[in-house]
Amino acid sequence: MKSSIRPVLSALAVAFTGYLAVAGTWWTRPVESPVVLVLTLVAYLAVTGLCIFWPSVPREPAASSTGGDAGMGRAAALPLWVALLGFAVALLLPSATWWGVGEEGRFQPFATWSLGGIGALMAILVVRRRYLVAWSGIAVMILGSIAWIGVPSTLSLGAVGSVIWVGGAQIIMLLTDRAAIETAELLQLQREASEWLATQEGRRRERRVRIQHALAVAGPVLSRTIAVDGDLDDEERLQARLAEGRLRDELRGPRLLDDEVRRGLEELRRGGANVTFLDEGGLDGLGERDLLEIRRELASVISGASSERIYIRTSTQPGVAVTIVGRSRGEDGDEDVDLWHEIARPAAR
Repeated sequence: MKSSIRPVLSALAVAFTGYLAVAGTWWTRPVESPVVLVLTLVAYLAVTGLCIFWPSVPREPAASSTGGDAGMGRAAALPLWVALLGFAVALLLPSATWWGVGEEGRFQPFATWSLGGIGALMAILVVRRRYLVAWSGIAVMILGSIAWIGVPSTLSLGAVGSVIWVGGAQIIMLLTDRAAIETAELLQLQREASEWLATQEGRRRERRVRIQHALAVAGPVLSRTIAVDGDLDDEERLQARLAEGRLRDELRGPRLLDDEVRRGLEELRRGGANVTFLDEGGLDGLGERDLLEIRRELASVISGASSERIYIRTSTQPGVAVTIVGRSRGEDGDEDVDLWHEIARPAAR
């Protein structure tokens, strides 16, 4: 959108400044130094054209910029030396014009056009993000005008309009910059929402696949249990308990499972242990390589466990990925912790 608007704005700036400059060539009475007037017009048009058509480049985003601000790639400010040329025109052009027309012509339109012309040039500098130079140019133009034609004439012949142009241009720039930042922030939020939805969809798809796999394994045993209304022999009860455990594991902690971990969990349950297995999101942000290391250590720990109750849960603590706790009934009848192992988060190793 910016690339399509820029030619339109440039054309408007050229047309407006050209219209103001034409007033400077419309001499309705003799002037004292026509060469000076022509040179001032040429200098004005040259510097104005340079300020309008100097190529704009994207501004380098600051390291501390937010995604909204950096994402828009706003144009960098006009080079300082070009802006200073505009300031020099604002400083010299009005005085040169009034000197060139002579004392009797200072209040004529071909002499006072410079007030509007400088206002237009300073408004262009505002659009090119040289606010301080633009306001400085307006200030020196007004002071010079007061010195040549006085305060009342300065205010009535164009200085007020120039101040309004520059002020309006700066307000518009501030509003458009704010709108650009808010648009970029909205786009960033939309991207993040799309990524989150894609992640959730991927997890749902993965969970469906795992559930289908678990049901394929546990389905026959569970169907048999339902068919006989729970009237199972010891082996069938064991198989049903193992099938239920496998199904719970696939639902509650799929990212912690691989063949070795599944085998270790089944051995624990065959030995009579009650295993609680739960992933509550503590592994978010870890890559597949990190998860592989965690699964390998988890399989090693549970392969040597002998506790009656084993709790395996992911941790939200910064340095811990998984906590494994084992409890067994002691001689006094109370449960004691006989296994405690924390698997460090790979980034904290």
